[in-house]
Amino acid sequence: MRRTTVLRAAVSAGLLISVATLGLTQAAADEAPLSPASASREPASSALITAMQHDLGLTKQQATVRLADETAARGVERTARRAAGTSYGGSWFDAKSGRIVVALTGAGPREAVEATGARVTRVKHSQRQLDATMARIDALDAPAGVGSWHVDPKSSSVVINVVSTHRNDNDVRDFVTRARASGPVSVQQTDKAPSTLAAGTVGGDPYYTGNVRCSIGFSVYGGFVTAGHCGRPSAGVSGWDGSYIGNFQGSSFPDNDYAWVNVGSGWWTVPVVLGWGTVSDQLVRGSGEAPIGASICRSGSTSHWHCGNVLAKNETVNYSQGAVHQMTKTSVCAEPGDSGGSFISGDQAQGVTSGGWGNCSSGGETWYQPVNEILNRYGLTLHTA
Repeated sequence: MRRTTVLRAAVSAGLLISVATLGLTQAAADEAPLSPASASREPASSALITAMQHDLGLTKQQATVRLADETAARGVERTARRAAGTSYGGSWFDAKSGRIVVALTGAGPREAVEATGARVTRVKHSQRQLDATMARIDALDAPAGVGSWHVDPKSSSVVINVVSTHRNDNDVRDFVTRARASGPVSVQQTDKAPSTLAAGTVGGDPYYTGNVRCSIGFSVYGGFVTAGHCGRPSAGVSGWDGSYIGNFQGSSFPDNDYAWVNVGSGWWTVPVVLGWGTVSDQLVRGSGEAPIGASICRSGSTSHWHCGNVLAKNETVNYSQGAVHQMTKTSVCAEPGDSGGSFISGDQAQGVTSGGWGNCSSGGETWYQPVNEILNRYGLTLHTA
């Protein structure tokens, strides 16, 4: 197979669900740290800086500084969390100060946490308490008028997103009442409900299973990871040029939204995410998890390359097919045909596109399934540069 074919297929990205959900797992919180070599590199290519200027409204200097701050913040977040111990109430990246903010309960060790370079704020509830509340709400049956819910360290609560047109429905009110009995809860309204939306077979740089089009997320040794709703185990996969790639070796949806496909028949893997001409193709050098508030970009076979911010983690999204847990929510837009595609922050792999609402003309939100959970679940190794 021609090298151009392999490169295009091995790093294509796509979204099967334009109005769907994504996932983050608690297991992803303790991903492998950045290597010293990675931490000392330039944070991004000039083309990526240009994309962040366009999508995030930053100057060139602001984008460069922000990426450097976010790279440093990933390491601080891990150290600060250990220092906080049982008083840890969550954390997020503050773009204005360029620092990680760590929430502490009670008389938690403020000085020890600040010594790591983090800012500290006091909250009522620990991460453990919020996670327990989240688990109890996950056990409830949610009506269609409830879009999603997630742990929010800033408000020290579990935020429930209710579709505005259904806020007065009896079943929605009943769900919120039962959720409040589970622990600290806040309620917000959203204009759109999450839903799945598969794309038909069209041209471009996707992969196909049956008449469904999706996209490659990240190369792993032996194959690639993608979204679970794109195919069931043993389903055959063909590339953008119609040639056979391999088969789904594992897949989970709903509850999760992840899968992996083996690669053979003249195809091979490369540690690259397509920039679609908007930016240069991006090398993948690790999977250090970006904090809430960090910048993030997405590559997909329909809408190509777009950037935004991490809005929330540990969000449960209420699909019509069933709830998907531990997703990460972003302000990045997506469209049908982008499912399974790559979410990347700097040169660090973040996750595979699951779904969202809106589009890339008027805007919207998109969720992803964190890549470290997928790697851990199937015992895979990310292919890095």
